[in-house]
Amino acid sequence: MGLMSPMDSMFLLMESREHPMHVGGLSLFSAPERDPGGAARRLYEDLTAGGDELSATFRRRPGRLLAGFSALQWDTDDDVDIDYHVRLLSLPAPGRVRELLELVSMLHGALLDRHRPLWEAYVIDGLADGRIALYVKTHHALMDGISTVRTWQRALASEADDRGCVPPWYRVRRPAPGPPSLLTRSLELGRTARRIGASVPQAVTGAYELARDYPQPRPFQAPDTMFNVPITGARRFAAQSWPLERLRAVATRTGATLNDVVLAMCAGALRAYLTAADALPDEPLIAMVPVSLRAAGESTTEAGNSVGAALCDLATDSADPAERLARIRAAMTRAKAGMAKLTSLQMLGVSAVNVAGLALPALPIPLPRSAPPFNIVISNVPGAEEPRYWNGLRLEAVYPASIPLDGQAVNITTVSSGGAMHFGIVGCRRTVPRLQQLLTGLDQALLDLENTTV
Repeated sequence: MGLMSPMDSMFLLMESREHPMHVGGLSLFSAPERDPGGAARRLYEDLTAGGDELSATFRRRPGRLLAGFSALQWDTDDDVDIDYHVRLLSLPAPGRVRELLELVSMLHGALLDRHRPLWEAYVIDGLADGRIALYVKTHHALMDGISTVRTWQRALASEADDRGCVPPWYRVRRPAPGPPSLLTRSLELGRTARRIGASVPQAVTGAYELARDYPQPRPFQAPDTMFNVPITGARRFAAQSWPLERLRAVATRTGATLNDVVLAMCAGALRAYLTAADALPDEPLIAMVPVSLRAAGESTTEAGNSVGAALCDLATDSADPAERLARIRAAMTRAKAGMAKLTSLQMLGVSAVNVAGLALPALPIPLPRSAPPFNIVISNVPGAEEPRYWNGLRLEAVYPASIPLDGQAVNITTVSSGGAMHFGIVGCRRTVPRLQQLLTGLDQALLDLENTTV
């Protein structure tokens, strides 16, 4: 068994039926025109017939503690049932994207089985246009979102004729280490305790320096919105893509980053959605924007979590798209400048303050109601620029599906891949009605940014 990091443990402790804590992704592949038949079956066979030895990451499951599951240490499954983890499904007629998104919505709301390694994959056939869908979900305690995307990108090929693709769970073919000795576990506990002890003063110093340099926006000062309420376990998933060249043209003309443009699109969509619901607050919405804390050169395919958090003013109180983008750009510039002065441990401490509100609903005691720590989580994960293939199938789109929580009823995550920005929106089915209206809002927000003069 191996010890979990504190952040990995947090994702397991926060999970309940109303709060599944896995991240997912919906990929769409096009089959070669000369050989479209049976592509879904071949993809399924590729994913289940890669070999006998699974990588250590994809054999991890929570250890047992007394009559339940531990949130402190990992166990290793030495007899993984691959046919349970990888399944072949078919959409009902007429096989529209609408039916696909409904299926993914249902799959994304279901908990992963803690008796087994915390991942599942579904090959989905039956789309009327002949494309093949692949939905994969992985528990956030097992791997963070950036690692999940990069792991799959590395499994794909850059050439259409390459037939050597191997699923990520078969990529590492080495014997699993035996159980650590009592001495080894004691030493590991000692090292963990020393790291935590060393991180506390650095985190406190980092929090002070960050607050001194730019105090706004701060956690727990966001306005109340219809998104910041308790949620149920049922999910709704919406997805759409926009050409990267359109977003880059706006970024180049305005001096903003690509991520700034993504945030401005989200801000415009959220403003329009809340206005239509007669629920737009006077104060601007605040977004939590995850940032990678991995050092330069550190692998992004490692298991576990290494992410921090910055807060961003979305300027939804302004009707001017140019002003919204300018304020978003300024907020993210301040956040990056402040974090650049900190060590990874200090950034982790500051980020822990920013995300503390996410864990509050999981506590077994009632707490007095306060302002939400922020209104929404918006993530942007970079992918591969050039086309990617899976044994002849071309990857056309990859739509991320992240985690809504109590007080955070909707989540927006994007992946840039293959010349497009792919948006995946997940919301509580009861709390966020007509979720697809956010897609319309994103499209209009991009048009507004393109038509805006600087």
